[in-house]
Amino acid sequence: MKFNVPGRFPGTNEIIEAAKLCKRNYKEYAVMKDTYTNMVAWLAKKLPKYECVNLIITWYEPNEKRDIDNVSGGVKFICDGLVRAGTIPNDTRKYVKSITHKFETDRQNPRIEIEVEAV
Repeated sequence: MKFNVPGRFPGTNEIIEAAKLCKRNYKEYAVMKDTYTNMVAWLAKKLPKYECVNLIITWYEPNEKRDIDNVSGGVKFICDGLVRAGTIPNDTRKYVKSITHKFETDRQNPRIEIEVEAV
């Protein structure tokens, strides 16, 4: 099953910066994580329940400016969102066997395509 998340997630650098700010103000990272995790959870509600999965995530960026490790930093939001939606019981290696990342450019429609495969 596939579903799309419109737009882009914050990059790894932005996530790290928000986490650093947590030492002074815990809210910035907490709000960021909750916002994107809830977005994934809401979109994943239509998916069936799985016991064990492989994830294939295609990151469609509007250009090639961000490094791929920076683009894919939002995988935490995806895994936690799938758990929050009840799509998978947990995001440990017992339930998520692999995560494959692909990177594409789509200037008109940046998005994240998430494919959930039963194992």
